[in-house]
Amino acid sequence: MKRFLLTPVWSVLILILLSWTYYSNFSFVESIRLRYFDQLIVNQEPVLNTIYTVNIDEATINQYGQWPFPRGDYAKLIEDLYARNAGLVVFNVLMSEKDRSGQDLELAATMQNYPVIVTMLGAEKGKNEPINPGAAVINPDFSYLIPSVPGIIANIPVIENNAVGSGIINSFPEIDGVTRRVPLVLNNNDTLYPNVTMEILRVLAGDPSFQIKLNPLGIDKLRIPQYGFLQTDSLGQIWLDWSQRYTSHSVLDLPEDFAGGIVFVGPTAAGTTQPIATAFGSVFPHEMQAVMLGTVFNESNISRHPDAEAWGEIVALIVAGIATIVLARWTFFGLAFFVSVTGSFVYVSYYLFQTQNLLVDGFIPAVFLVIVGLVRYIIKFVDEFLQKQEIKKQFEGYASPTVVKILQTNRDLIKKGSKREVSIVFSDLRGFTPLGESFGDDVAGLTRIMNGYMDAITQPVLDSNGMIIKYIGDASMHIHNAPIDDENHARTAVQCGLDMLKAVEKFNEEVIIPEGRPPVGMGAGINTGLGYVGEMGSTKRHSYDVLGDAVSTAARVESKCKEYGCLLLVGEATYAETKDDFFYLKIDDLQVKGKSVGLSIYTVLDKHGICMPEYRQHQEIHNLMHQMYKEKQFNAAINKCKILKGCFDGQMDKYYDMWIERCEYMKTQKLPDNWNGVFIATSK
Repeated sequence: MKRFLLTPVWSVLILILLSWTYYSNFSFVESIRLRYFDQLIVNQEPVLNTIYTVNIDEATINQYGQWPFPRGDYAKLIEDLYARNAGLVVFNVLMSEKDRSGQDLELAATMQNYPVIVTMLGAEKGKNEPINPGAAVINPDFSYLIPSVPGIIANIPVIENNAVGSGIINSFPEIDGVTRRVPLVLNNNDTLYPNVTMEILRVLAGDPSFQIKLNPLGIDKLRIPQYGFLQTDSLGQIWLDWSQRYTSHSVLDLPEDFAGGIVFVGPTAAGTTQPIATAFGSVFPHEMQAVMLGTVFNESNISRHPDAEAWGEIVALIVAGIATIVLARWTFFGLAFFVSVTGSFVYVSYYLFQTQNLLVDGFIPAVFLVIVGLVRYIIKFVDEFLQKQEIKKQFEGYASPTVVKILQTNRDLIKKGSKREVSIVFSDLRGFTPLGESFGDDVAGLTRIMNGYMDAITQPVLDSNGMIIKYIGDASMHIHNAPIDDENHARTAVQCGLDMLKAVEKFNEEVIIPEGRPPVGMGAGINTGLGYVGEMGSTKRHSYDVLGDAVSTAARVESKCKEYGCLLLVGEATYAETKDDFFYLKIDDLQVKGKSVGLSIYTVLDKHGICMPEYRQHQEIHNLMHQMYKEKQFNAAINKCKILKGCFDGQMDKYYDMWIERCEYMKTQKLPDNWNGVFIATSK
């Protein structure tokens, strides 16, 4: 028994247990690690920035009276700040209700003369309509990885619409309730809103929007074009650098000259707002925003890559622990090694932060190593040690059978990727809600039907040598002309879309209707353009994919099918290549969200319509209706729509009903003389 107790297995078991504890990242481990990072960040030399906070404190409320103040007082304060040479005012007082003093217009008038950024708040339920600069998103399918809020509380419209910008101010505490990282962008119902710091940079740079690139891990790149890239983690968060300092003033004690600095205005009086727990102690929201702005301005870029750093820390702990166990056989040498390595954990962590702003945990590995060393030297043995397990090999990324087959013959075609013209097809199921309700709790039955639907719409794609890129719920995306060449890919894509619609009709006739279920439909959008195609993703998970503006345009074209009452919509590039092959009707000149120019979109009814005289005759009336619309002859356009009702075998009746409503609406609008008929979409 004594011999067993003196074997090195106990030190090894302790090392394994501690390594597993570290790998599992239990809440107490993460909490200790974060507190250690707090010490690294807080104990830096302060950097004073030309950033100011103006506090509505107890003394201010005592002088001005009841909180909140009449908004005319806010207007005077803003004017005073700019009179004192403020560069930009950020007003962190949420005004989601009308002013009880009736001074909203006074504040709005001041904001028309002086640039002011206001703030909005993510909440469980939204209120008012926030302004949003919009974002150009690459790979929007991964937008769900961005931190989200169910609703947004914005300022009343007269305030929101007269601000030069509006930024969200939400912060999310860590596991111990302390806020250390703040996201630069948040997602609300697939709409991205910038944090107030991002909005300040965008306004200062004079950019109309920001750009974001997503990947399966989250945010890959975040950029304000005239400012540059912003370094964040995969969730779009930045670490607050508390060495970035600001100058604080009371409203009653303002300096003569703000020297063109950024001025954050916010309440600090008791009961006016809730302080936020941070590594620097409790601060008020606008004070945290000031620190955040200094962090970004000075490119502090504190970073920690949880996977890379954590694995490095685990490996370092295991290696040092094993070495400690082995070298303990030579007592003095082993003790010297043990002490020096334990100290080096903390020193290396401190050095990496000071030189590279890289957060590496040196404290917990040092503590765990001390435990291992103490156990080793108490029981006095160094006979054996367990071999650490090899890291499991990464799983191969998923690839469709078509891609796998091509890889077997020409691997470079996928691996290296290429830039080429492709035709992209997005499809989406129509009528899922009534279909799902008809199954009740029969999830297995609904799954069977959905799989059958996907089989139905997939077969035409495979038959036309298209490439299925992905399924997203009840939607699909596929392309033509990659990886298999197709000189007539635009025509193939349109024909494939028509075949998919026929496949859905057949699926309804053979499966849905016989089972007594409500029939389903499909909407599809097609666009042709340049795309970057090839194997993309992380080293752990990757797939054949396509990127490019043509892809996002195709997705947005598809999203308009239901709105226009059409089953199949195509972009103008696809139309230009196939206008002689199919019967088309122009639908609209649309400026989709995220675009600065109009896009002509068309619907295709059936290629056989080319040979039908009545279709051609009605097409001329349809085109004349659009010409009248562009010439602001809305009543005449309405009359043409009424004539066209029932034409084209009734396929366009929903569209003409919608267009009549559009014309009635446009009659109420004061349109400029140079109006070109382009309709600006306000949603994706």
